[in-house]
Amino acid sequence: MKILVIEDEAELRKSIVDYLGSERYLCETAADYQSARERLDSFDYDCILLDLGLPDGNGLNILQELKENKKTEGVIIISARNAIDDRITGLNLGADDYLSKPFHLSELGARIAAIIRRRKFDGNNIIQLNELAIDPAAKTVTVHHKPVDLTRKEYDLLVYLVSNKNRVISKNAIAEHLTMDDADVFDNFDFIYAHIKNLKKKLSRAGCTDYIKSVYGMGYKFDI
Repeated sequence: MKILVIEDEAELRKSIVDYLGSERYLCETAADYQSARERLDSFDYDCILLDLGLPDGNGLNILQELKENKKTEGVIIISARNAIDDRITGLNLGADDYLSKPFHLSELGARIAAIIRRRKFDGNNIIQLNELAIDPAAKTVTVHHKPVDLTRKEYDLLVYLVSNKNRVISKNAIAEHLTMDDADVFDNFDFIYAHIKNLKKKLSRAGCTDYIKSVYGMGYKFDI
């Protein structure tokens, strides 16, 4: 799962990224309004943490642009502003949640997980796909109730494919999701093939049906 942290306070931004990284989230950051807009124009995210008081603009304008462009990311407003008007405006503009500073990082993590469950997995705590089960909170995968030992990249790849099940995902999109870089910087996508191959092998050894299909000339699909 990929998170964009839009926060101008360097220390808080680092604390959030360090914590979410320990929870196996992929994080990108933006310290101001302009860089946030550039990130959002280039990449898709599973959840956005949005500070309202940015040095060069109002975070509410970013939220409004997201909704006008029909972007589907979950949004949590994180702000020192306690004014009820800001909170109401943000929620009316489509924010999923509002967290006032200071806050506990564990609470932030729980709220992110809740939004991702609701938006990606119909609110389920466990993603159950026949014999395959994924626990997003514990970041674990089981097949026939037996654990499958995946690397972080393999887990992120599996969740990304599952969250887009029955849709073809391009190699470009997978590369950007796993590395947080523009796909144009890659000479080839051999590293994606390697991750796909290792993931399929581990799931197969555990007795999982081969749901991950290669779509020639296009990408991959979790077909179920």
